[in-house]
This record gives sequence, structure tokens and C-alpha cells, in this order.
Amino acid sequence: MFFQLLDDDISFPNPALAEEDGLLAIGGDLSLKRLLLAYSNGVFPWFSEGEPILWYSPHQRCVIYPERIKISKSMKKILRDDIFKITINQAFSDVIKNCASTFRVGQNGTWITNEMQQAYINLHKNGYAHSVEVWLEGKLVGGLYGLIINGVFCGESMFSLVSNASKAALIFLSKTNIGLIDCQLPNDHLMSLGAEMIDRELYMAVLKQDNVNA
Repeated sequence: MFFQLLDDDISFPNPALAEEDGLLAIGGDLSLKRLLLAYSNGVFPWFSEGEPILWYSPHQRCVIYPERIKISKSMKKILRDDIFKITINQAFSDVIKNCASTFRVGQNGTWITNEMQQAYINLHKNGYAHSVEVWLEGKLVGGLYGLIINGVFCGESMFSLVSNASKAALIFLSKTNIGLIDCQLPNDHLMSLGAEMIDRELYMAVLKQDNVNA
């Protein structure tokens, strides 16, 4: 079942009650307090332009354990050769805008609406959302963004304008002080990098434990 959220109550129902596809609730807003509460309980917003705000908590979570990330021989050479310059939190707004506008095969439009962009830029300004930027010859060519909750990087989206740029961002992230990278939902790209599926219960146990905050 899924639930209607109240405007004056930022709490969420038990994520274990989510629908089979992970849909837990509808409505509410994208205020800083509600978003932080959502991510702290394994819930995230995912909806398209013109739809009400939809909140998900998948029963199976796609994650990457940083120490298990797979780096191909060709990717290791790219990293050794320092083809890319990689930074953190230097161009958050540009990263999220590129994530929203970059064409993706099989996807029409974007779920990163203007409302979503402003909400996450606000999270960034308050120190909760972070970006990794990948530069080539002074131009932003890739990156990713997400929230850090109790040592878990809750990834939201990534983009790549040249080959291997988003891979470089994710590998760089795995080398920082992060206990787990939450990819939310699986795709072939993530699975090729070592992503795996874990039960919500295990994910929540990691999210709630006293990890080192990065």
C-alpha cells in the first residue's frame, strides 16, 4: 500500500509497507527537513514533471561497497594518466543541471525537475548534498551528486559527456571516507562497476549505524 502525506506532518510511514515496486507515499513537499528525514529512513523522491511527489523505498537496494568496486585495466590506466581532473563540491549546480539535461537512451524527459533541482541546491547550501565533478581541459564533462547520511552516500544521479567520465567520478567517490554508496536502483552500468542488491533491512542497518561521517 502507499500513503498520502500530510502538509503539516513531515513523518513517513514504515518503509516496509511500500508497494512491490517500492512506492511508499505520495504528496508532501521537498523541504529540507522532510528530505533529510526521508533519506535517514531509506526513502527518496522520484517523480516526473506534472506528477505529484512520489516517495520510494525499494525492498531490494542497489549499493556499491567502496572496497568492492570493479575497476577495469583500461580504467586504471585512465586514472593513472590523470586524463581527468576531479574535484568535490566545486560546481554542484552545474552537475545537477547536466544530470537533468543529458540525453539518456530509452528515457524521455527527466525526473530532475526544476523543483527537484532547487531542493537539492538548497540541501547543498546547507551542507547535506555533495557533488563530484570531472573536468577535461577545463570543461565539466561528468559528475554525480547525492546526500551523505551517517557515512552512506545516497547517490541521486550522474552524467557523462565523454567516455568514462561518470565512472571516474564514482571511482573517485569510492576512495573517499564513505562506508557505502547507495545507488537506489540497478542498471547495467552500475552492475558492471560492482554494484549489488541487498535487502532493505541490511541497508537500513548500515544507514542507522554509527559510521564515520564524510
